[in-house]
Amino acid sequence: MNQIAELLQNPILWVGFWGWFCAQGIKVLLHSLLNRKLDLSRMFGLGGMPSSHSAFLCAVTMAIGFREGFGGTVFALSACITMVVMIDAAGVRRAAGKQAAALNRIIDDMIHQGKGLDEEKLKELIGHTPVQVIAGALLGLLVGVVLG
Repeated sequence: MNQIAELLQNPILWVGFWGWFCAQGIKVLLHSLLNRKLDLSRMFGLGGMPSSHSAFLCAVTMAIGFREGFGGTVFALSACITMVVMIDAAGVRRAAGKQAAALNRIIDDMIHQGKGLDEEKLKELIGHTPVQVIAGALLGLLVGVVLG
């Protein structure tokens, strides 16, 4: 039980949580403004502007830097993991989303042609554009500086 209390009191994790929460909140706000309807499911959805993965990890990395120093091993490891996740979000996950969109169009075409398919739609919004990743990173850096 003591480990759970320690986990919940970890200030670096809380900085990361606030980075994620701010990014997801911005997603809900932007989606609501663009579509003129509130969709709270965006609070837990993947993809979109800004990248919450980037915001989370950049906030954590900054908090580690401020608390333990920017020249240490833990900061270096965190920075490397952050870069891998950001590159993955704009690369592999974005490509997977594009492939899902193409497959969904093919399935829709086959259904309309009476091929008898009953396939579940694939999630298309799972990756990020480079701008979304950079926006998430900047948000995370800001949260890390303010709260770290």
